[in-house]
Amino acid sequence: MGQLFSDTSKKEDNEDLVSSFNEYFKDIKTENKIISQETIDLIKLHLNKGNIHGANCLISDTLRNIDNAPINIAVTGESGVGKSSFINALIGIGPEEEGAAEVGVIETTMKRTSYKHPKIETLTLWDLPGIGTQKFPPKTYLEEVNFKEYDFFIIVSATRFTKLEVDLAKAITIMKKNYYFVRTKVDIDVENERKTKPRTFEREKALKQIQSYSVKVFNDNNMAVPPIFLISNYDLSKYDFPVLMDTLIKELHVQKRHNFILSLPNFTDEAIDRKYKATQQFIWLEAFKIGVVAIFPVLGNLRNKDMEKIKNTLNHYRKIFGVDDESLELVAKDFQVPVEQVKKTMKTPHLWKNYREETFRNNFKKLASAFGRLLAVGCYFPAIYYLQLHILDSVTEDAKVLLRWTYSKPSSNSTYP
Repeated sequence: MGQLFSDTSKKEDNEDLVSSFNEYFKDIKTENKIISQETIDLIKLHLNKGNIHGANCLISDTLRNIDNAPINIAVTGESGVGKSSFINALIGIGPEEEGAAEVGVIETTMKRTSYKHPKIETLTLWDLPGIGTQKFPPKTYLEEVNFKEYDFFIIVSATRFTKLEVDLAKAITIMKKNYYFVRTKVDIDVENERKTKPRTFEREKALKQIQSYSVKVFNDNNMAVPPIFLISNYDLSKYDFPVLMDTLIKELHVQKRHNFILSLPNFTDEAIDRKYKATQQFIWLEAFKIGVVAIFPVLGNLRNKDMEKIKNTLNHYRKIFGVDDESLELVAKDFQVPVEQVKKTMKTPHLWKNYREETFRNNFKKLASAFGRLLAVGCYFPAIYYLQLHILDSVTEDAKVLLRWTYSKPSSNSTYP
């Protein structure tokens, strides 16, 4: 009888774990999940069989792969179309900052050049020479620039797309790689249209006209028209930049999605929220991994090494969300105000200094809700994971405050943190 009760209890615990796992991921859209549905199903299979060790190892391996997966993005096009400015916008730094791609009115890229993302070590953007230049004729272009290394290509133009760029798209398709067309400097074109036609100017009409110019090139070359994104390198929140980022996230390999999301500049509240949700999934999976192997009180005791990890987590999240001291100093410099004036509107610059354990514990009910039914089965989640969620809430709020603060000031040539 005792053995029967034990087996029944174990089966119920396994069912609760599977139910909790299902409950957490069921409302997350496929394109926003940082692990594949195949991995999710395999974890559930381990849990259903009571194979806790197998589930634990699978989650650990998955998180490790997410952390280490390289992302290589190729940016190409003819000279002078804004490739370098586009790269700087993607990595979130100004053209005069250290590590920026060189911006010039002449061809500045005569060899493929790599640019590491300053905050995501696994992400590299490659500035490729313009196709058709003397050193890189169209026939050998892809081989010369090592096309196999890239996850996808972004073909950039500042006017209508040329036949060389269309031929490049055909070649990339044959190589079974994804590519995207980006039309830069749209803000300049729209403003010029407004100045030349002040009485009849209509913004949406001007944008449709620009789009039609690009579409015509593909029609003239008997090609299916791909998605074309109209953007401004200096105002990412407008035009098609958000749509482009959504498309890249959706079509990028799921293993690489998490770090790519974290790499994005904070150009809208939605972009910040996406970082928040991706990071929350990562925290949840780490906590679940520990939760499935121990039954203890929900809030464990904080140890010295836990406190050190919390401090490191705070610094890491501040950097990823663009509210670290270095980022705030750049903002203050851009807008010619004391950095303390910027910090006064933030929570996280003073969070560690003003830390009190009971402050975090007071947020327990709010934070615990993110872990769903796991609490019902009494799984052990060390306090460190609840504190990480509290820190994540704080840096997300600060990032939105800084975004609003930035938009309230006169425009600057510097990109957003």
